[in-house]
Amino acid sequence: MTIVEVLKLSADYLQKHGSDSARLDAELLLAHALKLRRLDLYLRFDRRLDEAELSAYRGLVAQRARGEPVAYLVGHREFMGLDFEVTHDVLVPNPDTEVLVQRAVAIAREMDGPVRVVDVGTGSGCIAISIAHYAPNSEVWATDISPEALVVAARNVARHQVGDRVHLAKGDLMQGLSGEFDVVCANLPYVDARAKLPAEVTAQPARALYAGEGGAAVVARLLADAPTRLKPGGRVLAEVDSSILGAVSDLAGHGFAGHRVHRDAGGRERVVEAWS
Repeated sequence: MTIVEVLKLSADYLQKHGSDSARLDAELLLAHALKLRRLDLYLRFDRRLDEAELSAYRGLVAQRARGEPVAYLVGHREFMGLDFEVTHDVLVPNPDTEVLVQRAVAIAREMDGPVRVVDVGTGSGCIAISIAHYAPNSEVWATDISPEALVVAARNVARHQVGDRVHLAKGDLMQGLSGEFDVVCANLPYVDARAKLPAEVTAQPARALYAGEGGAAVVARLLADAPTRLKPGGRVLAEVDSSILGAVSDLAGHGFAGHRVHRDAGGRERVVEAWS
């Protein structure tokens, strides 16, 4: 079978098994199996696959059809135009989170001199590293309670050569960090444990997904702690789900001078920004 034939069959198969990006999934998995760039698939549509290549690819497609995220199967994911290593120890970077990073970078670029940023619950490090990459005046501390996640983050810090400005630390929220910050960023667990989620979401680390109090508990702890850790005029940027937006907005109304909500690229209310 040729590349074009295999892609059509596998995309149809994945679509029937619930993928809403079946063609893209098929292409990413085939490029990975053949050790090619995705662009090369289009340049070599008539290339025939041998049995070993077909067997390896079928295995990847079968795992994807069962709900395994593509990023775990290929070992990386693009975020903010940068490529990040991804393993089962971290959440898959989500394009919806880019609005948080874009806002943090805009704040940093508006400020004169060095900017102190903390990324709470860093996971793969994608938020911290992206901010450091796009805002050269920033120095970022990135925390996580998971030592396994910090190992992945460390490899991503090295990959993007920002080790002089991104500092990793094990800890709960901002415990163990000294000083005040200009920007506090957080993509913390915010899903109600009773929520029904797609298989590709539940395949990700549960402790990075779920929180008590209907999903609001961890973000609430951060908002309670943050006012004492911010410089005058400092900002908190916390990703949320619509199901906890009301509760989080109420919390942001106490201890802060003001707050607003930013929408993601899909138009959904995604990030609460509160300032001191």
